[in-house]
Amino acid sequence: MPQFPEQASTEWILSTFIYTVGAIAVLLVVVGLVFIDVGLVRRRNVLDTALQKIGAAMVGGLGTLLVGYPIWQWQFNQAFGVPDPFLQAMRDWWLGGAFTTTASRHIDPSALPEADVLQIFLVFFVTFTMATVALIHTGVVERIKAVPLYVMSFVVGAVLSPLVGYLCWGSLSPLTLRGTHDFDGVFPLYITAGTFVLVLAWRVGPRLGAFGAAHRTGARPAAQNLSFVGIGMLLILLALPFITLGSGYIVPDVGFFGISFTESGMGLVIVNLVAAILGGAVVGLLLAHRRHEPTWAFLGPISGVVITGTLLDIGTAWQCLLIGALGPLVGLGTAALLRRLRIDDPKVVPLALGPGVVGAVLTGFLEWGTRTGGYIGLEGPYAVGVAQITPWWQLAGVAATMLVAGVPALLMCLLFERFGGLRADAAAEVAGLDRTRWGVENSSDDLDASAAPALPAVGASPVEQEESAAVTSA
Repeated sequence: MPQFPEQASTEWILSTFIYTVGAIAVLLVVVGLVFIDVGLVRRRNVLDTALQKIGAAMVGGLGTLLVGYPIWQWQFNQAFGVPDPFLQAMRDWWLGGAFTTTASRHIDPSALPEADVLQIFLVFFVTFTMATVALIHTGVVERIKAVPLYVMSFVVGAVLSPLVGYLCWGSLSPLTLRGTHDFDGVFPLYITAGTFVLVLAWRVGPRLGAFGAAHRTGARPAAQNLSFVGIGMLLILLALPFITLGSGYIVPDVGFFGISFTESGMGLVIVNLVAAILGGAVVGLLLAHRRHEPTWAFLGPISGVVITGTLLDIGTAWQCLLIGALGPLVGLGTAALLRRLRIDDPKVVPLALGPGVVGAVLTGFLEWGTRTGGYIGLEGPYAVGVAQITPWWQLAGVAATMLVAGVPALLMCLLFERFGGLRADAAAEVAGLDRTRWGVENSSDDLDASAAPALPAVGASPVEQEESAAVTSA
């Protein structure tokens, strides 16, 4: 069996470690979303919400692991002149493919240099899809049926999110080579999830009692623990620096580049990230106090990150601070528009789609003419810096992403509405999905309330305690 020790060089091992940390850090985003949703749903839906989100994330990740990743690798086969580029990518990178199942030391570097890094990128894509699907679930909590959610999650992981990545995220993707720029996964994550939720929340309908229209039973949206939203936000912020470093190329002896092969640096992107977080945090805090809505204080930093996601690798700290400060304001405006349309989603479309689209277009203006696209060592139409960022190519990326995510979302919604429905029935929503789906209460006790002994009041006298005990025994 041939051995290729250059595949195990110190430089590639270090890069592999950095990408591994980035890939696993994405799971913290899923954990953060669990905390956020658990804090914002009714108490009687907590268990079902956590279980559905984790289940959907796993199913979506499985789709990417099975066949999704080769779709993204397709762009590299095209640029490097591989015959039948799509079919070869499938043969090499599906779950049973040659590159997926072979240790790097046995892969000829002339066929696949830095094999370990690209294998870890497979894991990065899996966890990235898990975060995308978890975000989609956030937009329809407390009312969507499990089967439609899981089927849609698999389709997003196996086809839709990787296809948007192929089009818009990567230095050799078709739109990147013309001037569309992304860095932190704004197109395949935020705009994809936001578009999908916009369609899905419209078709599923609002929660009972939403928009002030009281349901006959009195059921209405009610946050069971808002402090959990703060915990979820901090977990997401903890993950973001590692994810950000995973959204680029590390070239030994040359430096760090954005995923579009834009000139950048590790220190630069982290400083820009922190500036965006703080800009969004301060404005979110002001909105929270002004409107007496504490969730803006917790979610403001996230909107700051989303709106600067296409700018972090090429912008400056001042730009990211100021654009990040716009994030909560764009989110607030998007949320107001959704309320007018009576679409019940106070989180995903306002925080992901609105700021994602605005930030992508703003990057087109701020970095108009900045070189992007290509791959080191290639020439001609694939040379580094072959394209220039422009507002219209940013808009083209937005339009392509919304079409790829929105049209299949609508088709799947119509299909499930025709066969079985998308939404839980009203009686189950009123009673709570924990009990109707799982037969338990999330905060149940080992003693039945009707059988529990009556306890004397705190501070009761010994005589009163004896009387209470007698009544109980009788």
